[in-house]
Amino acid sequence: MATTTDKRQEVHALVDHLRPAQLNAVRELLESMVDPVARAIALAPQEDEPLTPEDCAAIDRALEWFKHNDGIPHEEVLAEFGLTMDDFPLRENGT
Repeated sequence: MATTTDKRQEVHALVDHLRPAQLNAVRELLESMVDPVARAIALAPQEDEPLTPEDCAAIDRALEWFKHNDGIPHEEVLAEFGLTMDDFPLRENGT
């Protein structure tokens, strides 16, 4: 029977053979397993509520607005609330 240490070594050996895209997927999986909030989010049911006519109209208005206007920079929106990007610590991967 393999010990916990043996199992960890086996996992490390497998991780060493992953391609970058696979490594990222495994990292995200491990994060969701270790972080209960992330796991709950990952396992939450997908939103399946249909869009209302009001939702569709709002989306159409927004898309039309963007045809004639530039988007508003994120920093500008934050400034309206007295915030900056420094108020939001970034995770290791920059997101």
